[in-house]
Amino acid sequence: MDARRSALPMVGPIGKRCNAADADPGFNPKGCRALGALPRCRSLAWMYHAALPPSRIATQRPAARGMIPAEMDSHIDISEEAGVRFLHFGSSWVQGAMRIARPFALELDYTREMMTPLLLHADDWPRRVLQVGLGAGSVTKFLYRHRPQARLTVIEIEPRVAAAARQFFKLPDDPKRIELRYGDGADFMIESKQSYDLILVDGFDENARTGRLDTLPFYLDCRARLADDGLLCVNLLSRRKDFRKSVSRLEEAFEGRAIAFPSCDSGNAIALAAVGAPSMPTFEELKTAAQHLKQATSLNLLPTLARLAQSRHLAGGVLRL
Repeated sequence: MDARRSALPMVGPIGKRCNAADADPGFNPKGCRALGALPRCRSLAWMYHAALPPSRIATQRPAARGMIPAEMDSHIDISEEAGVRFLHFGSSWVQGAMRIARPFALELDYTREMMTPLLLHADDWPRRVLQVGLGAGSVTKFLYRHRPQARLTVIEIEPRVAAAARQFFKLPDDPKRIELRYGDGADFMIESKQSYDLILVDGFDENARTGRLDTLPFYLDCRARLADDGLLCVNLLSRRKDFRKSVSRLEEAFEGRAIAFPSCDSGNAIALAAVGAPSMPTFEELKTAAQHLKQATSLNLLPTLARLAQSRHLAGGVLRL
């Protein structure tokens, strides 16, 4: 999820802009624009409901122990501007994006930076990936295309999000390589016995809340699911740009082997945590890896390295993780 709020026009199922007649009753364009909010397109929400079996239509359920409800009780909206399509969960928070002309490219800065773990391993890594939170499927699609050896397991709590990713964001339908499972990511992490080379966590509800996905027990469960040389990558979000509590929980779960650095996107930070033998690549080695990745995939992580170089995480020209 991107930390930015959007003031983009909504589009309906055939690409027309929503207007006051299509939006929810009581929508006040002037007031909503002042707040940076978006009209919600009834026809689009109806289409998602109609495309899903009745058993998978989201309904409101009470949240247990103050956590996020098990299913999302909000619209799923699509907006477009300047050739970019955006995903929203009934609010102005951007939950994912795709440049229509380049559907397998990573459009949002934080999704690019969630690929930083690729700089720490050879091209045949990772082989097993667990992704918590599908969104628009940007990261899933990138790994699907550029890491053909990888088998991707995606945990998504809301089936309508997966329907939107397939219909509007070109998520491939390839069950041999992409396993979509519906459920709570924290529950899956507790129950799973599988190990993963890379775990990616990017799960938020319509109000930008993470629930159990930013807790010490969850991070401990993530660590238990990592392979010997595994890495955890988490998208952190804070309206106050204060990630200290989240980083502290990660450091406790991974015995100090966790770092976080601000993303280019306002309010986001990317955190990495590791198990196994310590990794201490030099800045020059990381730069070479980034140049190779750029040549192979067009993904440019050199700006990310430049910011890392200015942080304490590359003291002495070595990344200690």
